[in-house]
Amino acid sequence: MNTTRTVANTTYPNDIPSKPSIPPRPSKTLDSSGFSPRLLSTSPDELSSIPSLNITPPRITMSSPFSDGETEVDKLSLTAPLVPLPARKPPPPKPQAGGPSVGAIRSLGSLSNSSQASVDTISTSSSVASGFQRPPPPPPPRSRPKASSVPLGSPTPSTQSSSKSLNPPPPLPSRKHNTMPTLDYEPSTPTTSFQPPTPSIATLPLPPPRPSSRVYPISPISPLPSIKQDPPPQSPMLERKSLGSAKLLPPPTRTIALGDKLPPARRPGGGTGDSSDDESGEDATAVEDTKFLGGDSFPDSSRSSRRPPIAAPFRAGQFALPKILINAYGGHYVVAGSLVAVGHSYTIKVYDLSVFDSPMYMVDTKDLGKITCMELKSTGEGEARLMWVGTKEGQVFEVDLRTGAICSTKQVTNLHPVTHVLRHGRAMVTLDEGGKALVFTEGEGNRGVSLTGTQPRVLRVTEKQDFVRMLGGKLWTAARTDHNGVGGAVSSRLPIIRVYDLFSPGSTGKSIVPTEHVGAVTSATMIPSHEGKVYVGHEEGFVSIWAVEGTEDGYPKCLEVVKVSASDVMCVEGVNERLWIGSRNGIISAYDVAARPWVVTNSWSAHPGLPVLKLSVDVFGIDEGRLSVMSVGRDDVMRFWDGLLGMDWMQNELQRREDSYSKFRDVTALFLSWNCDAARPDSLTGDPANVNLFSDILNSVDEPPDIIVFGFQEVIDLESRKMAAKNVLLGGASKKKHHDEGVTGLACSGNGLSDKVTGAYRRWYERLVKEVRSAMPQMPYTVVHTESLVGLFSCVFIKATERFSLRDVAVTSVKRGMGGRYGNKGAIVARFILGDSSICMVNCHLAAGQNAVRRRNADFAAILEEKSVFPPTEYPMAYGGGGDGTMILDHEIVFVNGDMNYRIDHRREAIISSIRAGEFANILAHDQLLREIKFNRGCRFRGFSEGPITFAPTYKYDPRSNEYDTSEKRRLPAWCDRVLWRSRDPSRVQQLHYRRYEANVSDHRPISAAFKITVKTIEHDARMQALKHVRTLWEEEQAQMLAQARVAYFKENDM
Repeated sequence: MNTTRTVANTTYPNDIPSKPSIPPRPSKTLDSSGFSPRLLSTSPDELSSIPSLNITPPRITMSSPFSDGETEVDKLSLTAPLVPLPARKPPPPKPQAGGPSVGAIRSLGSLSNSSQASVDTISTSSSVASGFQRPPPPPPPRSRPKASSVPLGSPTPSTQSSSKSLNPPPPLPSRKHNTMPTLDYEPSTPTTSFQPPTPSIATLPLPPPRPSSRVYPISPISPLPSIKQDPPPQSPMLERKSLGSAKLLPPPTRTIALGDKLPPARRPGGGTGDSSDDESGEDATAVEDTKFLGGDSFPDSSRSSRRPPIAAPFRAGQFALPKILINAYGGHYVVAGSLVAVGHSYTIKVYDLSVFDSPMYMVDTKDLGKITCMELKSTGEGEARLMWVGTKEGQVFEVDLRTGAICSTKQVTNLHPVTHVLRHGRAMVTLDEGGKALVFTEGEGNRGVSLTGTQPRVLRVTEKQDFVRMLGGKLWTAARTDHNGVGGAVSSRLPIIRVYDLFSPGSTGKSIVPTEHVGAVTSATMIPSHEGKVYVGHEEGFVSIWAVEGTEDGYPKCLEVVKVSASDVMCVEGVNERLWIGSRNGIISAYDVAARPWVVTNSWSAHPGLPVLKLSVDVFGIDEGRLSVMSVGRDDVMRFWDGLLGMDWMQNELQRREDSYSKFRDVTALFLSWNCDAARPDSLTGDPANVNLFSDILNSVDEPPDIIVFGFQEVIDLESRKMAAKNVLLGGASKKKHHDEGVTGLACSGNGLSDKVTGAYRRWYERLVKEVRSAMPQMPYTVVHTESLVGLFSCVFIKATERFSLRDVAVTSVKRGMGGRYGNKGAIVARFILGDSSICMVNCHLAAGQNAVRRRNADFAAILEEKSVFPPTEYPMAYGGGGDGTMILDHEIVFVNGDMNYRIDHRREAIISSIRAGEFANILAHDQLLREIKFNRGCRFRGFSEGPITFAPTYKYDPRSNEYDTSEKRRLPAWCDRVLWRSRDPSRVQQLHYRRYEANVSDHRPISAAFKITVKTIEHDARMQALKHVRTLWEEEQAQMLAQARVAYFKENDM
């Protein structure tokens, strides 16, 4: 019976042959459009097995709502195509509240809500009856102006298909959708009117998109076209648009077609590795070279003295200099020999340190005003007994330091508070907050200026200056808020310095700026022995150098900028032949600026942990036989220092005569350094190089060594989370001093061999004791040090015959991992005094990574500069550099061994080729450590020595093989394992050998180094005689230095 059924004004014949059965609709397999992708995900072979479908040879185009174009399905058609209706208006891009259900199936054409419900009802009932779900028809194309681009996430355009035009079909405009990928090309220009295509299953309407960000899988029967393909005819490339409302373009993408050749894979060799071995090869070399060129301009401090240059007492019987309290920010002071005046608020205290340590006079200034500044007035021939004082009320008065009396007062000198009183020769200058400067020049009588009798000349300068000083006859000023540069970039802002020639009538000031980025100006000075230059201190650790003579316009010109410290430069002062700099960290350093690079001759903690705010020189004390330097810190204490550094001069001269009061003898020391990569002692089997490792090392010297030092790294697995947790929880016990025990006794107890974390340290200790006893059975040894630190392990043996010569034995550790909180990187530091020579041994493991050069430098610098590593010594004559034995560089001889992790900045192929040819000199030129020592001024290894390297790189091997790293990371071979030394007298350490061994149980090869060390024994009576002679020489030298200083200082100040 031929009947018809009408749905939504569309008539379908009921006599469709071979009508496919419609299965029930699965509730959880619908995609965002509301229909099941089962049919589209079914292969043609599976479709042919459906009895209700007739498979015909013609190729029918089927459009997938998830594809970027058309997909052809071979041999698939239906015998009774559906007839689509005319086009309807496009739905709104977002469903409105109260609209039709998102999951409802839309019919062809423009339907009402009621007709839509009818389609839903019929589709549901048919699905239940037939067991086969009929795919919904796609929507007809909509007329739309041609788009210039398609936003990312828009859907693939529906295709207008026809049985007569299959290859290629006419493209349609794209529909907006937030879940589909962007097209790589623009579709052809769409038609403005709809032409009904030949009915097919591919033209069934698609439901509206669901407002969701979910992305559904693409049907395998409708594969995506290639990411990069030729566009259809007459379709220009689309421009990329920004995402959503953002104005920035999306990141660039790289498209590769399915048939295109893939780019070459990133080379895993050349140093690429894990997080610690990120980059290497030529790129890494280039990066490091730029760092070398930029250069750490820190001066060389490897030989600086840490002895504080305490000034000589002011009178006989004064065993310690007095502590004069002064308010760091609101206090002011002047010093003239033994006379010291300190002013604060409304009180002036006057001291005469040649008589008493307490104030002699107290001057009350409440009637005159609050004290804001003080300066001495020169009366000629170096005499200074009068002082000018400025007040907040704008007045200036004069005080006699010898009597404490107020000599004269100048009322209403300034309308604003007087901020500075300055002296140049015999002239005086006052400066107030409003920028008014009064210049008092010398009158008749040649006795200096008079506060009330001299008529000042009035000048105008800038207001509210933070830095003011007279240098070379000119006034230098600067304010923290004055910067030269546009924008907020720190690197483009330079501090402005204004220079005024106050003593040349009619001259105007000039603004100058440094040539490089520096911090704000904090201070400035001139060095008497270096005429014609001004040294300006800046925050961020910079010092700028200016020429003040021989310039074109007569004003200063910046010559260079030097980075001297990581801490801010708070104050500078030229003292004799040195530049003294006070830092924010409380340290005062003296620099020899004549050397290139600058050399730090002295560096000591003047105001521990607190900023050094002021430095000044007492030029008037030269006539009393002293050149004092005063410093004021945030601790509100004034301290006196010897500007001639006489103690260091005498110690250096005494050291040159050491042969006259000391006896010397030689001892041998043998060092082993090995990163064992968590290998156990019982793994040294198989290869003879493994079995005989310790025997070969201990017999590498002709005679049994007096000192044997074993330094291991990575005794435990540093990558084990369990081991790391145990170290954090159980490895933080307080260190105990180890008891010395003989090799023949039991294993030494203490924190170094604790079994709380692991038994690996004890196992290695027992193996070392066994090997030493086996190699030298007739020579008993004593263990003087054992210590462990998260993989690091040190064990020090000494001959029993030398045991009674040891003193001041100590051992400790320094953590550098995780910012100094974890010991996976760091050092074990051991020391003792043998005879009267102090010897320190450092076993270290520095930061890993091909490009982590700066981190390694920082690790080693932190280890060397660690404060109070050891307790203060009771044997000061055994230490050098003015130290008390609390720091590593206080020791006379220092050895450093370990896995320092410095790499080779070269191509892997070139490194391997040079190794096979035995041409190590070619790759030593690229060794990071040697380059740092040569080029980096701030590298703390610069004071150390290393023997010639004549063996192949010791890292990184495949365990149990002789091949360098063949894993995917293919790390570069490198000399990571090193032994270096430092001696106060270089002739007292001679290297006997420096070699490697072929034990292959680790990825590192072990190395050893043997030394002949000369130790001394002091004869104290002879030393006292030598010291008396040196003191006599110093008195002569001091008189000569004071005479030169007097000429230089008084010439500089025209006094």
